[in-house]
Amino acid sequence: MDGIVDNVPALTTDRVVGTGNADPAELAKFSALAHRWWDPQSEFKPLHDINPLRLRWIDDVAGDLAGRRVADVGCGGGILSEAMAARGASVTGIDLSDKAIGVARLHQYETGATVDYRVAAAETLALEMPAAFDIVTCLELLEHVPEPASTVAACATLARPGGIIVFSTINRNPQSYAQAILGAEYLLRLLPRGTHDWSRFLRPSELASFGRRAGLVLERMIGMTYNPLTRTYRLIDDTSVNYLAAFRRSAQHAA
Repeated sequence: MDGIVDNVPALTTDRVVGTGNADPAELAKFSALAHRWWDPQSEFKPLHDINPLRLRWIDDVAGDLAGRRVADVGCGGGILSEAMAARGASVTGIDLSDKAIGVARLHQYETGATVDYRVAAAETLALEMPAAFDIVTCLELLEHVPEPASTVAACATLARPGGIIVFSTINRNPQSYAQAILGAEYLLRLLPRGTHDWSRFLRPSELASFGRRAGLVLERMIGMTYNPLTRTYRLIDDTSVNYLAAFRRSAQHAA
């Protein structure tokens, strides 16, 4: 048993100093739940449930993940990172929560997944590895950072010219407040109360504007909905609540 224990990755790592584009309260909130990332019946059940949908859509818009270099920004415990690696991608997963990265590394040890996990901000990695990735994913993160435009710009810098960047976030309107806050957190209890701050949700037009300023061209956008009767998710054309957006980095843009 001693040999096995010695080879298990530590659950804490040295932090990488970022640019300050992080909310300490948000980091603390998700770090406290980090040990539950891979429990499909935990607070992270929605992420496990929607992961196959997100993965197929990313694979489709990117033109196949196999053999591509991918940066997964805000990877948490690695649910999407491991799934993309299983599709044949070379994945670097980053997050500012050292506890989440510790859990990701432990799960990686158990499954044999090949993901390069790092405690780092998007802005930090962008300085170290500009234009290094074919695909950049940043899912369910923009609504949790103080300056989403900074994260969008960093993701753009990480992508090679012509590369694909995929974001997912939540629209800001009365319908999203009713469904994503009142419905998901209070009525259906799909998420813990206080998971989201409605004022931080992003309209598609705002995300598109951040992308344009960073030299990105919007390619595709799609919505996601939940059916409480069948307890299933599906992708739809309606982007009024949850949505995914795929951008391409302009070949002419200088990061």
